[in-house]
Amino acid sequence: MKDNFVINLGRQLGSGGREIGEKLAKELNIAFYDKELINLASKESGLCREFFEQADEKASKTILGGLFGSRFPFLTEGAYPYNSYLSNDSLFKIQSDVIRDLAEKQSCLFVGRCADYILRDHPRCANVFISSSPEARIERLMATLEISAEEAEELMEKADKKRSSYYNYYSYKTWGAAATYHLCVDSSVLGIDGTVEFVKGFVTKKLGL
Repeated sequence: MKDNFVINLGRQLGSGGREIGEKLAKELNIAFYDKELINLASKESGLCREFFEQADEKASKTILGGLFGSRFPFLTEGAYPYNSYLSNDSLFKIQSDVIRDLAEKQSCLFVGRCADYILRDHPRCANVFISSSPEARIERLMATLEISAEEAEELMEKADKKRSSYYNYYSYKTWGAAATYHLCVDSSVLGIDGTVEFVKGFVTKKLGL
C-alpha cells in the first residue's frame, strides 16, 4: 500500500466533475470509481444493488421506506450479518469497507460518496472539489440531458441539497467548503481539459508522483 495513492473528487452536478475525474484517472493510469461502487458493494455484501441505488449519496438515520424498509429476501450466501432491517447507515458502512479495500490494493480516483472522509487516514491522498458557475452548469445539463433551463436549475438545487446533506451527515464537515479539501477548482474558468491538467499538476506535486 505504501506506493498507492488516492484522489478523492467531490463535485457539483453539472460541473463536469465526473468527466474530469475519468480523464484524470486515465492520465495518471489509475483505477476510476463512481457508480461502479454500487455494483462492487452489492457483490461484496450479497445485497441487491437496488438497495445501494436507493440510498446512493443520501443521508438518513431512518430505515428505508417501502420495499427497502421491509424484511428482505434479497440476501445471498455470505451476506453481511446486519439486522433484519437495512438502513442507509448500514449501506454506508458496507460501501466504506469496499472503498477502503480498493484503496489498500491499488491507486484509485473516487468520485463522491464521502471517500475523502472514509480515507482520511490514508497516507497519500489528495482531496479535490470541482465547482462551476451556475450558468455553465445549467448549459451543460441542458446539453447532456436535453432539458430546459428551468429543469436544469431545479435539478441542480436538488442535487446540491442531497449531496451536501449526505456529506455533512457522514463526514461532520462541510460539502463544497474550501477548508474541507486540498484544492477547489471552478471548471468553468479553464474548461474540462484545462481543469484536468491543472488538477493533475497539483496532485503530482502534492503526492510526489
